[in-house]
Amino acid sequence: MTTAHKREREKQVVSCMIALYCRRKHHTKTGLCPDCAALDDYARQRSDRCPFMETKTFCSHCTVHCYRADMRQKIRDVMRFAGPRMLLVHPVLAVRHLLESHHERKKRRLP
Repeated sequence: MTTAHKREREKQVVSCMIALYCRRKHHTKTGLCPDCAALDDYARQRSDRCPFMETKTFCSHCTVHCYRADMRQKIRDVMRFAGPRMLLVHPVLAVRHLLESHHERKKRRLP
């Protein structure tokens, strides 16, 4: 898989999670509220500038935290809320994410 493909897939998953969070928590009917739109733009920007994309799977497995503290807390809240619900709303994305995360953990444990 190419780095560009990984980047796009990561951005897709994060955007879906933010949209789910915004719909359920902020009760938006279409689009995102201004706060969630800013978070989505920020997350996409961070992903575009990530120098470790070739070697990591997801930001949660990265050793460097490039998010500002306030945005890091917001994205954590989104992940905690939307993560389990992704299995119901976007099952293919959720299962793919779980499998890739599991594969990454196994790869890191090997000597």
